[in-house]
Amino acid sequence: MIGGSMLGALKVKRVALGMSGGVDSSVCAALLKEQGYDVTGVFMECWRAPGCRAEEDRKDALAVALQLGIPFEVLDFKDAYKQKVVEYFFAEYEAGRTPNPDVMCNKEIKFGLFYDWALSHGFDAVATGHYAQSVLDGRLLRSKDEKKDQTYFLYLLHEEQLKHILFPVGHLEKHEVRALAEKYALPVASKPDSQGICFIGEINVHNFLRDRLGENPGEVVNTSGEVIGEHKGLWFYTIGQRHGFTLKGKIRKENNEWKHIVPPFYVIGKDVGKNQLIVGFGEETYRNTFYVQHMHWIGDGQSEFPHACTVRIRHGGKLLPCLMQLKDAQVYEITLSEKVQGIAEGQSAVFYEHHLCLGGGVISL
Repeated sequence: MIGGSMLGALKVKRVALGMSGGVDSSVCAALLKEQGYDVTGVFMECWRAPGCRAEEDRKDALAVALQLGIPFEVLDFKDAYKQKVVEYFFAEYEAGRTPNPDVMCNKEIKFGLFYDWALSHGFDAVATGHYAQSVLDGRLLRSKDEKKDQTYFLYLLHEEQLKHILFPVGHLEKHEVRALAEKYALPVASKPDSQGICFIGEINVHNFLRDRLGENPGEVVNTSGEVIGEHKGLWFYTIGQRHGFTLKGKIRKENNEWKHIVPPFYVIGKDVGKNQLIVGFGEETYRNTFYVQHMHWIGDGQSEFPHACTVRIRHGGKLLPCLMQLKDAQVYEITLSEKVQGIAEGQSAVFYEHHLCLGGGVISL
């Protein structure tokens, strides 16, 4: 059994494994081979730009494949990635929302183009190094490692796809994966985990946005509509952010020096039409209701409402008890059991019952 999956019951033989050059997918390769799968490593080339680690990562993935004696392929998805992920990223920020490029990358690239390529080339299943678990009947379960769980980024998978997907490290914790990398003497055993945007990596998002969208200064207003400062462009700010904008503070003397005294304001909204950044402090930064659009259910979905479950509003965020209400055929109203900060329009809300991922949608306010 691989990562909580019963795919072996379907007599899976040929597996196309997405290899990123990191420790997780490399351990997947070793586990799959050890358990008798006919595995081919596949490196997806999606981005080339200054600072990108694609060439280094490809070499690392190849080194692991050579050591394990498995076939290795390179697929060029750069054009599709730019069109389907990067353009979405810029468009969402320009519209005043906060995008989720890793969700889109999984939908369009890893479990879109790569998945389709694999099944059309005689493979029985695909595998990735995600921390998640899939089972025979097409369900998606959270991983054993709660801190590393990546089901938040996988909620757009379909039931039929999950019957052909393996997550070989989903039943392990990160320290166990590292230990296995050492056991197999993999050349990437001590390689640090990658950070940042899927396939792009660790970039300065502010500069990335500025190079494409430029700057568009405007007013910072409080919840009463009073102008209290200036911003450099709405796309540079995310909900919950408390820096990067200039505020007018009250002036008072402290230790014989005149200082601007500004309370801890946080970004709580954007008015794209007026090019205004809305900030608040204290209780104004908390809310317990929001809406979800473009809801995707894994399987048949939920038919009875209101429905009590848990929701995650950001990757790595805590699971929050909530109540789902169906407002109309396209919109769900979500009421949390407690008020929280940082609910951002455009981000994903992913729903769970215990370890089972029900699906998710896009937050609107």
